[in-house]
Amino acid sequence: MNKASSSDSYAIEWLAMNIEPQILELFNAANIKKQSSLQTLWSGYGSIDRYTLKYDQSSPHPQSIIIKRISPPDNSKHPRGWHSSRSHQRKLHSYEVEMHWYQAWSANCGSHSRIAECYGCMSDGLSHYIILEDLDASGFNRRTNTLKPEQTYACLEWLAHFHANFIKDCQQESPSDTWPEGLWSTGSYWHLATRPDEWQAMADSELKWQAETIDKILTNCRFRSVIHGDAKVANFCFNADFSKVAAVDFQYVGGGCGMKDIAYFLGSCLSEQQCQRHYKTLLDVYFSFLQQAIKKQNLAIDSEALEEEWRALFSFAWADFHRFILGWAPEHPKNTRFSQQLTAEAIAALSRY
Repeated sequence: MNKASSSDSYAIEWLAMNIEPQILELFNAANIKKQSSLQTLWSGYGSIDRYTLKYDQSSPHPQSIIIKRISPPDNSKHPRGWHSSRSHQRKLHSYEVEMHWYQAWSANCGSHSRIAECYGCMSDGLSHYIILEDLDASGFNRRTNTLKPEQTYACLEWLAHFHANFIKDCQQESPSDTWPEGLWSTGSYWHLATRPDEWQAMADSELKWQAETIDKILTNCRFRSVIHGDAKVANFCFNADFSKVAAVDFQYVGGGCGMKDIAYFLGSCLSEQQCQRHYKTLLDVYFSFLQQAIKKQNLAIDSEALEEEWRALFSFAWADFHRFILGWAPEHPKNTRFSQQLTAEAIAALSRY
C-alpha cells in the first residue's frame, strides 16, 4: 500500500472534515485535527489517517483515533492491472463487509483475539468512514513484515482464539445459507468464486483443473468458523516485545476453514526455508492454543475431530492460495518450491475425499 501524496492528503483532510461535527459530538470533543496519513487503501479506494482530539476539560475519551475513509475512485487502477467491474464490485462489497463486521460481529472478540474498538461508522454522502481505536496509543505500536518462528506464537494464539469464538460443528448444527450473516459466505480475498479472471489466466495444470474440488473441500468441511481472510503479518499490530498482538483489516472476514488463515499467515512472515523447517511445529503450536481456547470457552466441540480434520486440510489451504498466486502473478516470490510441494501433496490427497 502506498503513502498518500500531498494532493491526496489535502482531499482526505477536507473530506474528513465533512464529518467533523459528528465526530466531535461522538467524543464530546472541542476540536479534531489530522495528525498523519498512515496509508492509502489498495488501488486508491481511500485512506487511513490518524487524528487527534482536543477537549475543553479532562476526558475519558481517546486523545487520538484512526479514521478509515472509503471513497472509491471513478477509475480504479490496480498495480498489477487487475481492474475490472468484477474487481471493483468485490472491493466495494469488502468495505460493506468490514463495516458490518465492526457493527455486528466484533463484540464477540475477547482479550485473546484483540482488535481495535470501533467507535462508529459514518457517511458524509461522498465517503464512508470507520472510526477506530488508535492501537499505537494502546500499546500495539510495532509493525513488521517478517518474524522469527518463535515470534509467530502470539499471532497463532490470536488466530486460535479468534477461530474458537465462532466455531461450528456442521454435523451438529448446520449453518444457515446466510451464515455468517453480513460477512462473506466464504472468507479470504483469494476465494475461487470471486477470482474467475485469475483462474482463467492460470497456465494449464493439475491445480487449475482441481481448483474447484479443493475449494469445495475447504468450504464444506465439518468444522467451520469465521476466518480473518487476510491474516498476513502486516495486518497484526504488536506490543514492544512481540508477546501480544491486535489485528486490523477485516474486509475479507467470512466463513471457512481456519487453516486458510494459518497457511496465509505463515507464508506472509516466514521465508521458504523457515516454512519448510518449522511449519509442522507451528501447526502443533496453533492446535495447542486452539484446544486451550475451546476448553476456556467451554465449547461443545469435539476438539480431537476438529484438529484431525483441519490438520489434513492445511495443504489444501496452502494449495488454494497457491492457485491464486499462479493466476494473479506467477512470477511472485511466493511461487516457491515449498508451495509447489504442498500443492502436490494436496492434489495427491484428493482421492481421500
